[in-house]
Amino acid sequence: MTLAHDVATAELVESSAGQDPKKRRQIMDGARQVFLEKGFDAASMNDIARAAGVSKGTLYVYFENKERLFVELISTEKREELFSVIQLDHDNHDVAGVLARCGYQLIGILTRPYYIQAMRTVFSIVNRMPDIGVEFYGRGPQLCADQISLYLRTQADAGVVTIEDCDLAAAQFMELAQTGIMRKLLFGLLETPSPEEIRRRVDIAVAFFMKVYGAPAGARGEPAVQAFG
Repeated sequence: MTLAHDVATAELVESSAGQDPKKRRQIMDGARQVFLEKGFDAASMNDIARAAGVSKGTLYVYFENKERLFVELISTEKREELFSVIQLDHDNHDVAGVLARCGYQLIGILTRPYYIQAMRTVFSIVNRMPDIGVEFYGRGPQLCADQISLYLRTQADAGVVTIEDCDLAAAQFMELAQTGIMRKLLFGLLETPSPEEIRRRVDIAVAFFMKVYGAPAGARGEPAVQAFG
């Protein structure tokens, strides 16, 4: 099954649960406004219901608490953005080029102030609601890693790269691409990086990745794939 099928199925399940997608979006728009204005801790379900123009009872039909509403809001917005980023062309054997383009866009999304603040909020919730962390991770980083892994498996089968554990390799690439950025952003030690700085770091990550996993020159009767830069 494709990623598009999985996303469509998830949306169908939401609508078939007796919930109006338009009303759900209305609530999430109101929640976004409240979270931006007041922050997560100060926001209340009363505030969200008022901003969304729905009753508190209606709000609880859709979301049992503000924690789940928050994760749903962030996950939905990021899913829409990440969907185009991780639609990797399995027929494109320029592994370095594909990973570089994916990395530029992916790190650009993950380093936005709104997403960094969302991650901090999830960290503050996860001790008392561990499933929130699992859900947030599964809908974001894990989704990306899974799609990169599938692409790498196709390329390994084609002899373009030499990888035994594609899940591990995908996770390694994602870690390499954000090295020196994400942790500093989370702790407030770094300003949002420029597109040029993101490209520089991703190019280095791709070059390192290909040195480890790139197939030897001539393995497929072609030159070895070279990294961007």
